[in-house]
Amino acid sequence: MSNRECPSCAMEVDKSAETCPICGYEFPKQNKGVIIMAWVMIILAILWLVF
Repeated sequence: MSNRECPSCAMEVDKSAETCPICGYEFPKQNKGVIIMAWVMIILAILWLVF
């Protein structure tokens, strides 16, 4: 079982939870396209620094 910390109340919550059961904080959903684009930009920046 994987947990993460709620940024609002600092309690450990199940990683798959969409909201914190303690305080009701709604975890933001990560857009997969943004994550992929971020990794592509990181890789390009590293390649630019190396060459």
